[in-house]
Amino acid sequence: MAGKKVVILLGSPRKDGNTAALAERIAEGAAGAGADVETVFLADLDIAPCSGCEGCHKPGADGCVIQDDMQDLYPKLAGAASIVYASPVYWFTVSAQLKAAMDRCYALVGPDGQTHGLAGKRIGLAFTYGADDAVESGCINAIRMFQDIFAFVGSEIVGMVHGSTGAGKIADNTAVMEKAADLGRQLAAQ
Repeated sequence: MAGKKVVILLGSPRKDGNTAALAERIAEGAAGAGADVETVFLADLDIAPCSGCEGCHKPGADGCVIQDDMQDLYPKLAGAASIVYASPVYWFTVSAQLKAAMDRCYALVGPDGQTHGLAGKRIGLAFTYGADDAVESGCINAIRMFQDIFAFVGSEIVGMVHGSTGAGKIADNTAVMEKAADLGRQLAAQ
């Protein structure tokens, strides 16, 4: 029997960068605790920005009307017990790749205000940045955005890990990498 499903949305444009290393360590922790882990590299997907058309909230609507790779991502998110949002901090918040996917999750909120697809998920957050701390880098803005989103949809942020890459590669920061593995284990727990 497969373990809990953990989906990691990797919002970095670099497959071998610091954010990818952090996400990989989370995946290792979750897989080691028995989870079925899938990492989605958002930069490889064709995700258009939300057009604000409200088509997803019209009577009889079945999700977002934009036909692109989000149509394949929605069922992955809905089927996951836990979701990790991993991003470098660019210009004081998450990357454009992750923000586009998050904006399109508006389609998972029904016209009645009820959330569909993200409600009840266990959430992990992972950020890397070049400044010395979470406030100076703007990481705090990304954290705050996700706190608001998941309070609204009724999902629990289980934990978060973030670290500076200004003094070297994140993989060399053993404390941050161990915290990432711990987060993966927490997300895999029942």
